[in-house]
Amino acid sequence: MKYEIMVLDLDGTLTNRDKVITPRTKEALMEMQKMGRRVVLASGRPTKGIRHLAKELELARYGGCILSFNGGMIIDCATGETLFSRLLPVESNRRIVELAMEHRVDILTYEGEEIISNNRENEYAQAESRINSMEIRQVENMAEYVDFAVPKYIMLDDGDYLATVEPKVKAALGKNFSVYRSEPFFLEILPKGIDKAQSLERLLERLGLTREQMIACGDGYNDLSMIKYAGLGVAMENAVLPVRQAADFVTKSNNDDGVAYVIEKFIFS
Repeated sequence: MKYEIMVLDLDGTLTNRDKVITPRTKEALMEMQKMGRRVVLASGRPTKGIRHLAKELELARYGGCILSFNGGMIIDCATGETLFSRLLPVESNRRIVELAMEHRVDILTYEGEEIISNNRENEYAQAESRINSMEIRQVENMAEYVDFAVPKYIMLDDGDYLATVEPKVKAALGKNFSVYRSEPFFLEILPKGIDKAQSLERLLERLGLTREQMIACGDGYNDLSMIKYAGLGVAMENAVLPVRQAADFVTKSNNDDGVAYVIEKFIFS
């Protein structure tokens, strides 16, 4: 099978522990694109937090795309066009914020190129700010302030506590929402039917490609859907156990050029 498109999660997959693309991995990705293959960067991050990596890999030049907010948005890097976007209904905002307050967890969402949160000092909000190079604006009354549609919310707390909050939030919101943890300390709330696989299906259809022509690499729970969906689903050595179990192939870790290893094995050879 000739693979035509490679979809990469960022944190724990494309980037190493220092959140950078190593020279060997970058070289393999550039060479692959010069051969006419496409690259898609698929992350839970907001679009702004992905753009610098898309620029580094010259995705605009080679027809690549950004899939942000875990599939809530797809951007064509060459044109800047939004190919797909799905936002939470405005009328759900108050209920989601109230649930965070009820369970005594902090919460954040996005407005333009800023993060907005009830607590800018929260260590996990600070991590989101740092990774994405986005400022945090603290809002005293999130339920009142957020009167516009947003791509997602993230509830923030330590993993053990969020594990107890997750089923309660799922039960309270019902079947029209996707509720899951992308990190132990991040409980994400998105519109139902938004995950990486469903958004990639839309993109492949637009590009005239099939899932059999796609390689998807990831390490986290939010990568599970695309790893099961792809023609070749690849787990990083550092991936969580369910991802490794679901994968067709387990590559080296993100600190050992695992992505480059996949390209060398399945595209160059």
